[in-house]
Amino acid sequence: MGNEYIERIAKIRKEQGYSQKDIAEKLNTTQQQYAKYENGVQEIPARRLIELAKIFDVSIDYIVCLTDDKTKKW
Repeated sequence: MGNEYIERIAKIRKEQGYSQKDIAEKLNTTQQQYAKYENGVQEIPARRLIELAKIFDVSIDYIVCLTDDKTKKW
């Protein structure tokens, strides 16, 4: 998995009108920690990818750029 997913989570977040702080609160973490994910400073753990897919209501495959189809397959 390349770094394309980093850009994608920021894009999805902005499209849905969330701030980094909003998402951090939903993940029960700090804005600073979430910013590390979006800036590529820290890898996003699998459990966080699952949570982000649920928050954004998209598939994990979409988040990690394996597809351009946002539809959940689960």
